[in-house]
Amino acid sequence: MNKLNYRKADIEDIDQIRALHVKAYGQFADVLSPDNWAKMLDNMEDLKSLRELMLKSFTYICEIDNKIVGAISLVPRGNPTDIFMKDWSYIRKLGVDPEYRGRGIAKKLVLECISEAIALRESRIALHTSEFMESAKALYENAGFKMVRELDPIFGKRYWLYKLDLYNLTT
Repeated sequence: MNKLNYRKADIEDIDQIRALHVKAYGQFADVLSPDNWAKMLDNMEDLKSLRELMLKSFTYICEIDNKIVGAISLVPRGNPTDIFMKDWSYIRKLGVDPEYRGRGIAKKLVLECISEAIALRESRIALHTSEFMESAKALYENAGFKMVRELDPIFGKRYWLYKLDLYNLTT
């Protein structure tokens, strides 16, 4: 088996990361309505949006033989959205190539974000996930994230806000 290599992404990795997101999230095409799947796919393919995310975040990747098979972004505090508060860091766009799932890649990427957040002296990390992302929900809960509240539907599905308070981990 080839070695998994984890590192911070460079902006030059953007095309591979975009392709990975499309492939990783492709499993949801059958659980979303055609209109909502088209919206999600547009979001995954949006190079401008991904570039903006990468420029304001710490994006970590997992690669095998220079092929990106996993990616995640940690956005530091000071970048609020309708969902995430100004003083929260948050995780966005965790994805693992379906061919490489079951190797602990997603878990390792989440742990990289937690370590980075601790190094940045963040007080908490938030994220959101959906009813159709069962394995992601289990991963986050096993990593210590707690459900905060249900969000308004996204893509016609139920979503929840999760957070992990880091002050207990750093003291």
